[in-house]
Amino acid sequence: MPLLPGSPPVEITLRRSAQTRRFSLRISRLDGRVTLSMPLRARESEALRFAQQQEGWIRQTLAEMPGQQQVGLGDQIPVEGRLCRLMAGQGRSVRCEGDALLVPGDPQQAGTRVGAFLKVLARDRLAAACDRHAARLGQRYTRLTLRDTRSRWGSCAHDGALMFSWRLIMAPPPVLDYVAAHEVAHLIEMNHSPAYWAVVERVFPGWQVQRNWLHNHGQALHGYRFGPVPAAKD
Repeated sequence: MPLLPGSPPVEITLRRSAQTRRFSLRISRLDGRVTLSMPLRARESEALRFAQQQEGWIRQTLAEMPGQQQVGLGDQIPVEGRLCRLMAGQGRSVRCEGDALLVPGDPQQAGTRVGAFLKVLARDRLAAACDRHAARLGQRYTRLTLRDTRSRWGSCAHDGALMFSWRLIMAPPPVLDYVAAHEVAHLIEMNHSPAYWAVVERVFPGWQVQRNWLHNHGQALHGYRFGPVPAAKD
């Protein structure tokens, strides 16, 4: 899936149609998916150039979507399925103590620092889960990357590269574990056939519970923004 580079990168879903005569963009208010409709014979490079020209509108629309919460000191966020409150801390690193996330440094940068903390934690948890599931299946993946994707929680490329949304670290641990198993299973079956789901069942029995959790609650994980708190206007 093409990406609009930047921070964060934005996934672009391309949709070719014989009825489409010009490029057009649509952003889903349900899940934030960005869809670019294009003529059947148009080049992908032309479509991406059009998206880059509309980058300002795309990012502004995503930022203004309902339910977006700018994270700062005093707010609560889920960490591995448990609500934790951001509080001022001492030292150099963000740390978790009970139901508190202690965040040192400039309060306006608390959201940014917590976002970085969550990404490191997500990588640790996902790498451990993928290593475990891959070993059980006798497979190897080539690399693991994290992104802030809205349209999917993970993916597996034909070269064995795994990608995950770092926001999985906010979900309960079994949900993250299921998504890791889901993508590792694609190392054997690059499809969603009955044979593929049999592999998932073998490595993660009862996966339907965690899949349903993502369906019912996953969108809420995209409602937190971890950038710096804007400075107050005079």
